[in-house]
Amino acid sequence: MNKSTPPFRAILQQLTHQARVHGFNDTEWAARAGIRKETLSRLRGRVSCDFGTLHALAAAVGANIGIIDPHSGLEQSLFPRDVGRAYEERLVDLCASRDLNPERWRQSGPRFFMAGLAVMMASVPPFDRRALLALAENLHAGSSRVEVFAFWLEHSPIHASRFVPMVLASQRRAA
Repeated sequence: MNKSTPPFRAILQQLTHQARVHGFNDTEWAARAGIRKETLSRLRGRVSCDFGTLHALAAAVGANIGIIDPHSGLEQSLFPRDVGRAYEERLVDLCASRDLNPERWRQSGPRFFMAGLAVMMASVPPFDRRALLALAENLHAGSSRVEVFAFWLEHSPIHASRFVPMVLASQRRAA
């Protein structure tokens, strides 16, 4: 088994997070999925479950369960096609502004990419870690999970070692 593939419990945890984002408690989530609440409770102690049950739980929160082929070119839809100097400067300005408006971030690039950018900036001490991680989750559920951010770091056209100093320098110039 590929270690980057989240196990069942991680998937269930992500779906639970989505249920909470939608305002569903376990009773309502289970009802929307067409399963008994007791079934959902028992799943939390298991290491696997029937795919139909997992699919129903995902559908109830508007999510999909699928397979990601690392050779499928999926990165192209998760990341911007090109990060030129002008686009990079706009991203630097957005991060330096500390604007946490999700709509502004959504308009600045693919949601997964922007969520990873927020997670990256959450690791920079002068920034509000909690607020940036919440923004990241708003943009793309699960983006603050270690394995998801590791994927982002591996495939992102933005490199923290170059980008973060640019953001900090932009803040100093603005002050």
